[in-house]
Amino acid sequence: MDAVDHINLDVDRLDDCYEFYDEVLGLELLRPPSDFEGDHAMFEAGDTVVTLAETGRAEGWDERGLDHPLDKAHVAFATDREDYESLVAELDGQFPKQGPYDWGDFEGFYFLDPDGNLLEVVTYDAPDPAHERTLLTHDDV
Repeated sequence: MDAVDHINLDVDRLDDCYEFYDEVLGLELLRPPSDFEGDHAMFEAGDTVVTLAETGRAEGWDERGLDHPLDKAHVAFATDREDYESLVAELDGQFPKQGPYDWGDFEGFYFLDPDGNLLEVVTYDAPDPAHERTLLTHDDV
């Protein structure tokens, strides 16, 4: 295997998720819902396509069913430190133990999209020494 080509996510509310992936995550839009006969939207994150499909089969998870992020499969997006910090600030407080986590070579933070899909944003950039905070580790699981 050379790379992840694409990821399909089941969603129950395409309009809400479309807005979230477009405006909050800032993924590049490849094909809007109007391009499809069914309810789909395609975005790109680097070389990976992320497709949202309104199937009615979203897992329906929310913060009440999530004791720890590692309890559920997730999709992780990599970004620079500035965008990472912005997302942490905007999405913190959804559930306990969201992070940020010290994963050794990178830092990660978990969050939910509007349909309860678990996502992670990671950065390989070093933190600003002036912005010190405690990071969770795998031992905090």
